[in-house]
Parts: sequence; C-alpha cells; structure tokens
Amino acid sequence: MDQIRALRYFCKVAETGSFTRAAEVFSVPPSSLSRRVAALEDSLGAILLKRSTRAVQLTEIGQLYFQQVKDILSQLEQSDGAVRSYQAKPMGQLRISALTGFGERLVLPLLGEFKALYPDVILDLSLSDTVSNLGRDEVDIAIRGGYAPNERVQAIRLMDNEFIPVASPGYLKEMGTPKNVLELTKHRGLFYRTPMGPSPWLCEIDGEWHDVAGIPVAVSNHGKWLAELALEGRGIIMAPRWSLAEYLDSGQLKELLFNTTLRVSQNAEMAIYLLYQKQQYAVPKVKAAVDFLVARLRDGYAL
Repeated sequence: MDQIRALRYFCKVAETGSFTRAAEVFSVPPSSLSRRVAALEDSLGAILLKRSTRAVQLTEIGQLYFQQVKDILSQLEQSDGAVRSYQAKPMGQLRISALTGFGERLVLPLLGEFKALYPDVILDLSLSDTVSNLGRDEVDIAIRGGYAPNERVQAIRLMDNEFIPVASPGYLKEMGTPKNVLELTKHRGLFYRTPMGPSPWLCEIDGEWHDVAGIPVAVSNHGKWLAELALEGRGIIMAPRWSLAEYLDSGQLKELLFNTTLRVSQNAEMAIYLLYQKQQYAVPKVKAAVDFLVARLRDGYAL
C-alpha cells in the first residue's frame, strides 16, 4: 500500500507541477508527500522530477514512468470499483454499441423494458457498423456480426447471421424467378457495402467458389434503404434473415431457394455476438445488461 500511495503522490505532482498542490489533494503535509516521492526515486535509482523554486517538471525518464504508472493506477481504480460495487444494485452509465440495423430492429425495442427493471442505469447507446474495441472505445457491451473475435473479450453467440437472397413478388413477376444460382448474374442486384466493397454473392459448385452477383442497381451501407428498394421491386437483395423477418412474414418479400446455398462469405460460421470484457461482468450494471440481452436475443427469441 505504501508503494501505491507513493505512485499516487508522484502522479499528482506530475499533473499539478507542485508538491504543495498535490499535498492539498491528499490532505497531507507537503514535506511528507515529498519524502514519499524521494523514497520512490531512491528505490528506482532514477530522478523522476526536476525540482526548482518555481516549478516541478518531469525528467525524460519521469515522463515515460508517469505514462505507464497512470495507466496502471487507472486499471487498479477500475478493479477496486468493480469489487466495491459487486453487491450494489445496477446503476450508473451503461455504454452499449450495436450494429445499426440490428440495434434498430432488435435492441431498441427492448430498452424500455430494461429501463423499467433498472431505473438507475443511464443508457448510452451507439448504433454503428464500425467494429468497436471495448477498451479503446470505452464501450461496456458491443453487439457485432461476423466471426468469433480474436481480441481478449468474452463473446456470447446470440444467433446466426445467415444472409439470404430475397425479392418482391412484383420483381419476380416482371423479371422471372431464377431457377438456379447461375441465373442470378442476369438479374438486378442491391448490394450492401462493406469496408472491403460490395458484399459478394457466393456459391460453391463442384468444390469451387463462384461469385454469381447480379447487375448492380444500388450499393449502400444503409440496409434499410436497400430493403425499401427491394420492396419497390428494384432488384434482388442479400441480407441477414433477422433483418428481413417482418417482410418475409408479411409476404412483401420472397426468399429465393436454390439447391446450392448462397452466401456472402466462404465461412459458414457467421453469427451475431455480444461482447464484453470478462472482468466487467462483476459490475452490476454490466451483468444485468448482459443477462437481460442474452435472455431476450439468444437464438432469435426477440424475432
């Protein structure tokens, strides 16, 4: 504890540029604080601070040490806070990041119920298709589509993210229903734009992969707009089944069925994942949100 106290004293001196102001923060005599910092320097065998009658400045090695220690103390405070709040009720700001379309259709309708259950939680929701780094972006929970992430986070598989080809009855009446995947190349296509470009329409024939994408009519990263174009009969769209559920149920769009499965990736394990940092599960607000969202969304419960 003495070592940690010395590190906190040192960081506060570095931030304020004054032993006196740092001592006021901790309500200790400046002389006591100064001795602690001097003892820290002695133990390290390095001069961390340049002292003068006017100001206190970091040395070159002091600057490097300050950046590292500041991060360590921040992590320690987060851990201490998680332990102290373990038995407390869910409260405070909860930052959730979700895929735009998935968030609009499936997450937003659930938040009223969650808020009623946990009124002391302040919801901070961000809808974006940009991949979130939980630590860098200060996000408590992220909901993302794709494959199991490699980053060191807890990943819960909520549901498949199967993409299917659909078109409106009007389009199929006008242009005809393709009898096999190869005929898709003669049809009009509505494409979702990814960071790598428009999503391909892929199928495996005799052990080889083929792109059977139709003729582009529209390309966008706004899935709802593309769906609206499909409803108007503008073309065929490949989109996640969860995003098309209401249109399929109402008959506004028809799924195109082929003997060969159509995909947007050669990897068949695409899914929707809920991500969070494992140690954050001890924080009541995070635990409450994770448990609630998994219970409502896993295996398409909310569809």
